[in-house]
Amino acid sequence: MMKCKDATHLMSEALDRPLSRGERLNLRLHLLFCGGCRAFRQQMDFLRLASRRFLERND
Repeated sequence: MMKCKDATHLMSEALDRPLSRGERLNLRLHLLFCGGCRAFRQQMDFLRLASRRFLERND
């Protein structure tokens, strides 16, 4: 099973490039069992949304 360090790295990589099918599958499997990484992903999603909204308001 993938380690949390690898999972968080892949989540970060996914912001910059499409993940391969294998990477997506391994990440999904890890997220099924790891609440900490699911929380990390939610935090990343929240920060990305907040950043976009901030930029939209300040254009």
